[in-house]
Amino acid sequence: MTTYTENLHAGACIASEATGTRSRDAITVLSGQNLKANAVLGKVTKGAASSAAFAGNTGTGAMGTVTLGAGAKVGVYKLVIIEPGANAGVFTVEDPDGVTIGRGTVAVAFSAGGLSFTLADATDFVAGDGFNITVAAGSGKYVEYDDAGTDGREVAAGILFDDVDASSADKPGVAIVRAAEIASAKLVWKSDQDNTMKANGLADLALIGIIAR
Repeated sequence: MTTYTENLHAGACIASEATGTRSRDAITVLSGQNLKANAVLGKVTKGAASSAAFAGNTGTGAMGTVTLGAGAKVGVYKLVIIEPGANAGVFTVEDPDGVTIGRGTVAVAFSAGGLSFTLADATDFVAGDGFNITVAAGSGKYVEYDDAGTDGREVAAGILFDDVDASSADKPGVAIVRAAEIASAKLVWKSDQDNTMKANGLADLALIGIIAR
């Protein structure tokens, strides 16, 4: 006898939601995914990072590739040399909110506040030289939640109401994004998410008013 496994139906995880359509939003699911009803979603909130030297820099060292981590913020970071040195130098980095996220050294790998890079040495920098590091905004499209992501998908942002096959192109969908109670046993998670990752996702959902029962 052939055994069939029935997928969860649309909205199966919903225990309660707000009246009308207040709990739901129309969304766009990013191309390249085939998501099932009740999938936990993240949103692409961060794009690529780029850097530009301050106008008038004395030093000619170049910024290497900037890699984003989970803690990166959209906006402009400022790197400023504060202690010049021969073939070296110390700098500080401020995030887009003006908060200092760390100190680094020229020609030594830096990693803090969601950014990783190496500022190369050439002609020595002087105090006040620096770089703007810009983290672009993401597309705002929805993807499968992944606690190990770095583009925003590491923050759970909703639950997909019904199946959406966006394998070959962006597709519209509907998501529960606020003011709802959900049955956690009926959520659909990315296959590699362990219990800790799932707990982090449920905590994210609680912050937007989606409470797991």
